[in-house]
Amino acid sequence: QVQLVESGGGLVQAGGSLRVSCAASGRTFASVGMGWFRQAPGKERELVASISSNSGSKYYVDSVKGRFTISRDNAKNEVYLEMNSLKPEDTAVYYCAARRRWGTIATIQSDYEYWGQGTQVTVSS
Repeated sequence: QVQLVESGGGLVQAGGSLRVSCAASGRTFASVGMGWFRQAPGKERELVASISSNSGSKYYVDSVKGRFTISRDNAKNEVYLEMNSLKPEDTAVYYCAARRRWGTIATIQSDYEYWGQGTQVTVSS
């Protein structure tokens, strides 16, 4: 069982930066792949980035490549999403998610078993 709690969301101007964090509980955190998803009003939830258990593999959706960086600290049971050059279209609730068993990255929602409650990121123009 893994419990996830996001933090670090907020309001930022376009072009600014923000880092969201996800604290995980549970003994299996270091062995499972993690992801960050987001859901904007009126839109479906989408994968933003994914990272493997040993940080050796990372995936980014095209719209955030070069601007966002996913990382993790297995000693602290935390995963991060560093967001730079933020745009108004990045406004969404950002969710942290964990796979149940596998350490590889995953690109579809059904590959993730555990979810946080979300943190709001708002980018003003």
